[in-house]
Amino acid sequence: MTAELDLTRLRVLAAVARTGSVTAAAKELHYAQPSVSHHLSRLEADAGIPLLQRHGRGVRLTEAGRLLATRAEEILGRVEGARRELDALAGLRAGRARLAAFPSALATVVPDAVARLQQEHPGLSVGLVEHEPPDAVDALQSGAVDVALVFEHTDVRHARSMEDLSRYEATTILDDPVNLVTAIDLDAAPVPGFVPDLKLLDDAEWIAGCERCRADMVARCAAVGFAPRIAFETDDYVAVQALVAAGAGVSLLPGLTLRAHRNPGIAFAPLPGAVRRVMALTVGPPAPPAAALIRQLVAAGANVPL
Repeated sequence: MTAELDLTRLRVLAAVARTGSVTAAAKELHYAQPSVSHHLSRLEADAGIPLLQRHGRGVRLTEAGRLLATRAEEILGRVEGARRELDALAGLRAGRARLAAFPSALATVVPDAVARLQQEHPGLSVGLVEHEPPDAVDALQSGAVDVALVFEHTDVRHARSMEDLSRYEATTILDDPVNLVTAIDLDAAPVPGFVPDLKLLDDAEWIAGCERCRADMVARCAAVGFAPRIAFETDDYVAVQALVAAGAGVSLLPGLTLRAHRNPGIAFAPLPGAVRRVMALTVGPPAPPAAALIRQLVAAGANVPL
C-alpha cells in the first residue's frame, strides 16, 4: 500500500528529473548528495514501486519515476500557490506577483500593466523574468512564477506548437496579428489596403525569427505550396527588421514586435486570418496579487494599437 508522500522528497525527485542527475539536484537544492539519495530511497519506499534505476555511473527515472516527477512539479506549484494565497488573505495591501513573459510583450503590454497595477495597488510588487513560452510554462509548473504570459498561433499547427494548455487557467490578453514585412522600396511592399499573398513570394529570401516563429513561417508557406528559402535566422526582432530594411529578405512578424520597435525602412501588412493569441496562464485560480496583475494585463492589451 502506498504511504503518504512527503513534499520534501517530491521536491528532490522533481529536481533530479529537471537536472538529470543526483549530483546536479543536490547542487540545485543545496543539499548534500547523501541526503538526496536518502530522500529518494525513502520516497521509493513510500511509493511502493521503483522510481529510479542505475544507468552507467548514474541513475535514470523509471516510467513510474517520470510520472511521479511530473505530478510532483504540479503539486509543488499548487502548494506554493496556496502559500501565496494565505499570505494575501489580509488583502492586496501587500504581496508579490511573479510574471514570466516573452520579449515583445515585456516591451509593450507588460510595462503598461505594471504601471496600472502599482497605481491601483501601491503595496503590490511585481517580479519579471524573460522567457519564451515553453520555458515560461516550465517556470509556472515548477512554482517559480505565478503567471506565464505565452502565445499560441491559433490558425496553424506545427511541431513547435504549444502542448495542451487545458491543465492551466488561461486568460486571453489579446489577439496579435501576424504581418508580412518587406523593405519599403520592394516592388511587393505593402501599401494601404494591400492584402498579402505569400504565394507571390515563393522565390524570395526569408528571414526567420525564434524557433517557434520559424516553424510558424514554414507552416504558413507550406500551406500555400512552397518551402521558404531561409537566408538568415535571429531571435532579435530588431535585427529582423534591420535585415529586411537592408533588402536581405522578407519576414513575418507579430504586431507586438512592430509596436515595440519599428524600423523606418520596412513596410508591413497583416496576413488575413493570421494571429497569435497572447494568454496569461496560472496553475488553478490565481492568488489575489496574480489575479490583479492579470486584470491589468487584459486592460493593457486592450489599449495596444496593432
